[in-house]
Amino acid sequence: MKPSKDISRLIEIMAALRTPVTGCPWDVEQTFETIAPYTLEEAYEVADAIARRDLADLREELGDLLLQVVYHARMAEEQGAFEFGDVVEAITQKMIRRHPHVFGDEKARSAGMAKGMWDRIKAEEKAERRSRHVALGLDPELGGSGYLDDVPVALPSLTRALKLQEKAARVGFDWQEAAPILDKIEEEIGELRAEMAAGDHAAIKDEFGDLLFAVVNLGRHLKVDSEAALAGTNEKFRSRFHSVERTLTAAGRNLDDASLEEMEALWQDAKRK
Repeated sequence: MKPSKDISRLIEIMAALRTPVTGCPWDVEQTFETIAPYTLEEAYEVADAIARRDLADLREELGDLLLQVVYHARMAEEQGAFEFGDVVEAITQKMIRRHPHVFGDEKARSAGMAKGMWDRIKAEEKAERRSRHVALGLDPELGGSGYLDDVPVALPSLTRALKLQEKAARVGFDWQEAAPILDKIEEEIGELRAEMAAGDHAAIKDEFGDLLFAVVNLGRHLKVDSEAALAGTNEKFRSRFHSVERTLTAAGRNLDDASLEEMEALWQDAKRK
């Protein structure tokens, strides 16, 4: 089988991999649940290639992510649920429906994106999803019916906190400015200190989560994305620690040989540089 730019070749390859007896044993035994972690991993690798501005790598990573979509679609087709073409049709329908100011009639296009239109469209989609669940004999509230229930649970927790806060803010449930959130953070730190003194691990975890949530809220009001800010700090930490490691290596030593005081001195030197 030869490679091709045609999506149908990728679909054929996946079908061959999933074919019992003649296919790949590993691919055949996979399920939605076992493949889901790989799907998330590939999405992160796409984001990493973008952050590194490596377009050659981005091409490869986008292919890996596309394979995940084809993989899930193939497993659904095997169960008689839907196939890859249905996935394409569903997203094209959604894009057309969500952009009447681009794809609608002349009147809709000239009016532009009216205030509140996005929320109305999303509400219509929720109602359609409930109707579809009823038609399939499923719980109409499958996936949640609350205002915040369409914020995906599988998002990284910092990002999900931001999304939950942003959506709540749309209906007025929000701080008016950043300064009072600092007071809230100090309050959460006080509560965390109290639970640390009490030694209740479950309560410590709960208060630590409250503190992180408040910090994300502060970042949102400061126009700082918490996920991006932490990613930058992670890279800064890695770079400085690598500087400590390089300095030790140049002196014929390694990290295990160095004392905490020595590493701290080298860290401060890297920080100054």
